[in-house]
This record gives sequence, C-alpha cells and structure tokens, in this order.
Amino acid sequence: MTTAPALSPPTRGVQPDPRRWWALTAIVACMLVLGFDGTILNVALPTMAAQLGAEAGTLQWIADSYLVVFAALMLPAGLLGDRFGRRRMLGVGLTVFLVGALVGTVATDAATVIAGRAVMGAGAALILPLSMAALPAIFPPEERSKAVGTMSAASALGMPLGPVIGGFLLDHFWWGSVFLINIPLIGAALIACRFLMPETNDPASPTVDVLTTILSIGGLGALVYGVTEGPRHGWGSPPVLGALAAAPVLLALLVLRSRRQKRPMLDLELLRHRGFLWNSVAASLVMFTFTGLLFVLPSYFQSVLGNDAFTTGLCLIPMPQGLLAASWIAPPLVKRLGRHVVIPGGLTVIAAATLVGSRTSVDDGYGFTAGWLSVVGLGFGFAMIPAMDGALGTLPRERVGTGAGLLMTLRQVAGAVGLAALGSLLAGAYRDRLDTNRLPTAVARAADDSVVSAHATAARLGDTALARSADTAYLHGMSLTLLVCGGFALLAAVLVAVFLPDTRDRTAAPATAVAAETADARE
Repeated sequence: MTTAPALSPPTRGVQPDPRRWWALTAIVACMLVLGFDGTILNVALPTMAAQLGAEAGTLQWIADSYLVVFAALMLPAGLLGDRFGRRRMLGVGLTVFLVGALVGTVATDAATVIAGRAVMGAGAALILPLSMAALPAIFPPEERSKAVGTMSAASALGMPLGPVIGGFLLDHFWWGSVFLINIPLIGAALIACRFLMPETNDPASPTVDVLTTILSIGGLGALVYGVTEGPRHGWGSPPVLGALAAAPVLLALLVLRSRRQKRPMLDLELLRHRGFLWNSVAASLVMFTFTGLLFVLPSYFQSVLGNDAFTTGLCLIPMPQGLLAASWIAPPLVKRLGRHVVIPGGLTVIAAATLVGSRTSVDDGYGFTAGWLSVVGLGFGFAMIPAMDGALGTLPRERVGTGAGLLMTLRQVAGAVGLAALGSLLAGAYRDRLDTNRLPTAVARAADDSVVSAHATAARLGDTALARSADTAYLHGMSLTLLVCGGFALLAAVLVAVFLPDTRDRTAAPATAVAAETADARE
C-alpha cells in the first residue's frame, strides 16, 4: 500500500498543496474520537459510581487520571511528532488510545478503570497537539481560521454523540460498553490518517528531555492529588500536605531547567509574546469552566432530576449545539471586529450564563437548564475558537511543535486543576449541607460519599427526606461551582480585553513578532 508523501509547511507566496483539505479530514476524524470520548465518560460516571461503589473522590480520579497524563505528556508528544513525523505519531497515539479503551472495556474495578483512562490520556497526548500542530504546517494564514473552525466543529459534533450514544449503551448494556464503542471510531481515524494525511515534520526541533518529562508529570500529579484528596483526607493530612508542598517545588525545577536549555521542551519564551500569552490564557480558562461543567451536570440530570443515562445524554446536547453554532459564526466576527473584542465577549457570555445557572433550584425543570446551557455553549465557541487560532497564528513555522505542545499543555493543566478544584468544592459543599444527623454512622457515611450513594441509600431505606436533602445539598454545591466558573470567566474577559493586541489584517505579523521578541529575550 502507498501513502501520501511528505508535505512541507506552506510559505507565503507559494501555492498551498491541494491535499490540505483531505488532510483536514484525517484531523477531523482524530478530533471526533477525542470529542466523543470526552463526553461519553461523564454520562457514565453516575452509573459507574453505583455499580463500582465508587465515591466522589474516586470518580474524580477516573476523570482526572486521563487529564493529568494528557497534560503531562503533551510537551514530549509534540516534539516526537516534529522528529518522527506527525502522521506517524498520530497513528501511534490512536493505537495507544485503543489499548486504553480495551483496558477500560474489561475492567471490573475502579482501579483498573483509572489505569485504562491513564493509558487513554497518553494516547490523547499525542493526538491533540499533533492535530493542532499540523494546521499551521499545512494551511496558509488566510485559511487557518476556517481550518480551526472546522476542527472545532468536529469536536462539537463528537460531544453530543457521546452522551446520546453513551446513554443508550448504558441503558441496554454494561458500563464497559462506553469504552468498547471507541474501537470503530479509532479504526476509522487510523485509516484516514494513513491514506489522507500527508507527512509533516521538523527534524531540527528540540530533543525529548527525560528529566523535563519526569518533572512535569510529578509536579502536575502532586498538584492534582493534593487538590482532589484534600476534602476527603483533610487539608492538614500528611499525604495532602506533602503533595501540595512537592508540587510547586517540582514545577519550579521544571521552569528553571527549561530556562537554562537553549532549545527547551517547555518553551517559556513564547509566553513573552502578548498574542500567544493572552490567547492561551483565554483558551485555558475556557477549558477550566468547560471541564467543571461536564463533571457537575450528569449527576444533576440523573440523580436530582431522575433521568436515565440516555435522557441525560440528550439533556447535555444544548451546550455542544451552541458550540457548533459558534464554530461557524466566530470566524467572520473575528475578521470584522478582531479577537480582542470577540474573545472577551465570549468569556462574558460564559460568565453571565453560569451565573444564571447558579440560581438553579430543586424545583426548576429542564427547560431552565437547557436555556443557560445553550448560551454557555455559544460563549465557549466565541472564546475558544478565536483564542486557539490566534495562539497558533503567532507561532513561527520552526516552533509549531513546541508552541502547540505548550498551548495544549496549558489548556489541559487548566482542565485537570479545574476538575480537581471544582470537584473538591462540590464534594465539600455537598457534605456540609447534607443532613445526616438522624442517621446511623455507617448509613450517614455512605450518603456522604456522593449524591448517587445518597439516593441509593434513601431508596433502600424508603427515606424521602434523605433524598430531598441530598438534592438540595448537591444543588448548593453545583451553585457554588457555577459561581466560581463565572467569576473566572469574567476575570479572564477583563484581562484579555485589556492585554490582547488587535491583530486584524496583519496575518503575517504575529509569527515574526514571536521570533523577534524571543530572540531579543535570549540576547
């Protein structure tokens, strides 16, 4: 079998390769895999909590094990693609993702699920940054925004498919089927990459540094462990204190090592460019909010509103629908108004919608939630798509791999820390508000684990008061979580509006600016 030959990055004044849109088809297939998996698991979490006996902290690790490995490995993943070919390493990433999905399929306990999710995170660490790095390598600046929008639309399309298909599978099969369904999608993506995507690389990119990789994994892992386990074991417990003390030390060593290297994996000099920095900040804080919402909402739909898994999937659709609509509206708005207007506008929309959502009460129906979820989705699209395109547009061609790796690392770190922090806030607020004073100690401890456990306990005892208290407590925690999300989005909107430069009609300038600014910084 023959595959497409290598393709050089486009140069201004040179006719772009006509195969670039076929290459985008392969990238879209990869993004569908990630978008689909990202939401199908969230729908499955309440079912897994009931069938595996997993408490809230364990559920956080099922989600966070993926995100931590994802974030920690993206820096070396981007460089591997530069060195050995982005198409080749995309194939490796999809294969690793497949192995993790198979582990999750046959798992019988929470620990094995966490291990499988970690392996899937390693595969995703190759898939996402290499997909992003391929865009500026094969598309000229005037077409890149359309390509980013198409890729974001693919992610948005995968998101509603995940909850709906996942809900159907959970209602008719065992929970492991949500991992098994990934296999045909991964197979299609592998075929598309093999035959539709030209090979691109940069042999002059920095080499993978083992110590940098170890420091990034250790620092992020310690940070997320401390934030996740603090509410359960106590913030003063030795493991939590040790993790929270180790995290800044390891991350500081990571920064120091990177600053001393001539061509580091973690290219912090890129952050000296305002366009790259503030586009990255916007994209990261959107990810913080988005990840928190996807963790909070399924339990609300299933436990508080009493929906089954399939209906829960349908209930989540308004958010990705809003994102899908924004993926087509945002590019022309950016061309007319500029990123410095559209991105803060999107962040402000997110803030307003989450603040409205924080007013959700036990007696509110689904219509109220569907309304603010649709608006949140629009805000996500208006903020995320221009921010991602803007950050990629600042990168000079020879630093696409390291720059895309840094951008995606910042995004995933924000997602992992956001999930840990917001999940801990939700769990702590839920336990503080839940009324278990009249219950025996063992029963109260079971109800404290999660709203799913509280409803199972209430059903077993026929205790409607406990179920009502659990719903009220969960809504209290959800409201606090949404308030924090809205506050961060509003803060990001102000910062981006003040500091993000207006780059309209200067498509060639950003990359030159990065090269010049970072060269000056090194001198």
